[in-house]
Amino acid sequence: MKKYVRLRWMAALLLVVGAVLFWSFKNGDSRSFQVAKNLDIFSSIVRELDMFYVDTINPDKTIREGIDAMLYSLDPYTEYYPEDDQSELEQMLRNSYGGIGSIISWNPKLKRSVIAEPYEGMPAATSGLKTGDVLMEIDGEDLAGKNNQEVSEMLRGQVGTSFKLKVQRPGTKGLLEFELVRRSIQLPIIPYYTVLDHQIGYINLSTFSGNPSKEFKQAFLDLKKRGITSLVIDLRNNGGGLLDEAVEIANFFLPRGKTLVTTKGKIPQADNTYKTLREPIDPDIPLAVLVNGSTASSSEILAGSLQDLDRAVIVGNRTYGKGLVQTTRNLPYGGTMKLTTSKYYIPSGRCVQAIDYKHRGDGEGGERIPDSLTNVFHTAAGREVRDGGGILPDIVVKQEKLPNILFYLVNDNLIFDYATDYCLKHPTIPAPEQFKVTDADYADFKALVKKADFKYDQQTEKMLKNLKEMAEFEGYLTDAQAEFEALEKKLTHNLDRDLDHFSKEIKNMIALEIIKRYYYQRGSIIEQLKDDPDLKEAVKVLTAPAEYAKLLSAPEASV
Repeated sequence: MKKYVRLRWMAALLLVVGAVLFWSFKNGDSRSFQVAKNLDIFSSIVRELDMFYVDTINPDKTIREGIDAMLYSLDPYTEYYPEDDQSELEQMLRNSYGGIGSIISWNPKLKRSVIAEPYEGMPAATSGLKTGDVLMEIDGEDLAGKNNQEVSEMLRGQVGTSFKLKVQRPGTKGLLEFELVRRSIQLPIIPYYTVLDHQIGYINLSTFSGNPSKEFKQAFLDLKKRGITSLVIDLRNNGGGLLDEAVEIANFFLPRGKTLVTTKGKIPQADNTYKTLREPIDPDIPLAVLVNGSTASSSEILAGSLQDLDRAVIVGNRTYGKGLVQTTRNLPYGGTMKLTTSKYYIPSGRCVQAIDYKHRGDGEGGERIPDSLTNVFHTAAGREVRDGGGILPDIVVKQEKLPNILFYLVNDNLIFDYATDYCLKHPTIPAPEQFKVTDADYADFKALVKKADFKYDQQTEKMLKNLKEMAEFEGYLTDAQAEFEALEKKLTHNLDRDLDHFSKEIKNMIALEIIKRYYYQRGSIIEQLKDDPDLKEAVKVLTAPAEYAKLLSAPEASV
């Protein structure tokens, strides 16, 4: 009897458990059911393809493409890195990789990769490789037919390993052979800092990966010893990195205990608050921060925190608008997933995320949040700022548009080739601060362009052609024929005229390409700062204390 009762009790319990499980899958835990169902469908599809598809599939490739397509539907920062791609993730997180330390570019005429920019002090530069060297062989393997990505992967490898590289150097007969040893390549965190006129310090911060706060502190203290009375922090083209590092650098200028960033996600572990933990190095020195459309992520945290707490004047153009935070998760078989887990909010309470990725899975790349849908927040002093669109500078500087001809000169490698030839004829050049492209140099460049039979599209000619076709279609061409012919004569392609008219912009680009051959990244920054409209505005406001204070103060109430 007891056995019978026990069996009835167990049967009833199983029924209850089954009902609960069924109910939870169908109702309260339907998401778990949907996930389990679709995982089962996905694995079944892979098995069916493997068994019955007409051709043999590569499971790694097929499944990887499926994973990438799934992650693409979310946002561009959620990515999967299998075991053999960990070096790419490591480079992103630590700002370092095993290689020779050089940018390589593709030469479409030669159909080969060439050395485009060796990094100062790295194996490519110290071994004697020069910009313009054409890569021919690696350890005896001909590089013909290999694209830039394939060559880059061959140049990278485990730190300490060596290989032989053969190159063809312009102006030199035969191939040159170099033996290179791969090193841990860390891109310069602060490629340049200096004291400008009026005792204004300048620090160019290129990344928040690695340990930038340590290097920034050293540079700042050195500038203070040299007597600076204000500081420009250049965050242009800084794509971000570690959030903690942005908070640490902000702490150099802000009091202890200030909340700079809060993160909010789906799970409690994604919610964090980041505060300044130490006493500042200098809470009073006037600051200007340079930003542009490529200033993103941790760079926006630093710039936005200093703006929200009225600690710095932001100068330049609206930043990128990345308000999403990523973390890494370990996966089976040595893989890693970098995924978005939260959004971050700076001191005013705003999130700077500019792109809405909700519709990305519908084949769209995400839509920028329109200004009309952004919300008003206020800085500590009461100044109005907005969310949803990056950091809008306090002083917006109009961007100068580069001439169309310059794009084609760069794209056709004519400036690159001229600089290569120039370096063969000039073993040394003056320091970057004194170097100039002379009129004689520019005459040589124009001769090279004409010899190359350079052609480029003029947008005005294209627009005129389209307008003429539309006028003919709508029946206006006959009456407007004389006007069209007169305009066509004025817009006739004239290479000499364009080379002279845009000589200033073209000379600047030539100087930049030449200087970095001798003085690397530091030299190119010095060249760019010579006529920099953003820097001019920063200097202008830092040398006008009343204007500086007004920009950071609460707006005057209207009466």
